Amino acid sequence: MLIADDDDVVRDVVRRYLERDGLEVCTAPNGSEALRLLGSRRIDVAVLDVMMPGPDGIALCRNLRKGGDYSVPVILLTALGEEQDRIAGLEAGADDYLTKPFSPRELALRVRSVLRRSPATGGVLPVDIRSGDLTVTTASRTVTMAGTPVSLTNREFDLLLFFLTHPDTVFTREDLLKQVWLWDFGDLSTVTVHVKRLRSKLGDRHRVQTVWGRGYMWTSGAAG
Repeated sequence: MLIADDDDVVRDVVRRYLERDGLEVCTAPNGSEALRLLGSRRIDVAVLDVMMPGPDGIALCRNLRKGGDYSVPVILLTALGEEQDRIAGLEAGADDYLTKPFSPRELALRVRSVLRRSPATGGVLPVDIRSGDLTVTTASRTVTMAGTPVSLTNREFDLLLFFLTHPDTVFTREDLLKQVWLWDFGDLSTVTVHVKRLRSKLGDRHRVQTVWGRGYMWTSGAAG
């Protein structure tokens, strides 16, 4: 995994903690070095500081997603209370974020969460799941809409798969945070932004409906 932060202490403490947790860690003091490592090494998860120098974490995440690389989970490190940075990071394609100051143990738990490939649906899933023009292949974690590939981040894929395997059921944002993110608590705007991104990528034929005052639901009929 990659830890990119311009704070020497943060990089060193996090690296040593995660290595004790059995992870192989490389570090970068700035965005340029992080970009080099992302292009030259296999990175399974990237932890990027929003405020580090050139390019910052949000710009790096945006570049990854714009280039079509949705396979690398990204966790952003943001300053405490900077909600606009968190929202911007999620909209740029980040899978998760953590506010400073944070505990290395909490970061390790978030890393394990985004690396988890098995969807939070329980039971044995069919190879293909179809809903109208939408086809999801669970083995390869790929999505097509009317035969056209749709690029989703790992978290977006898990959210879509959860909706598809629980159609016509309303889930609050708290429900989705617990069952898809596997968090008992957290910022509910994370769910809101991911639903918005999922709708945008699926286009007009998405079936994620807002049930006002309650939550979200995937409808088995045509989208309205």
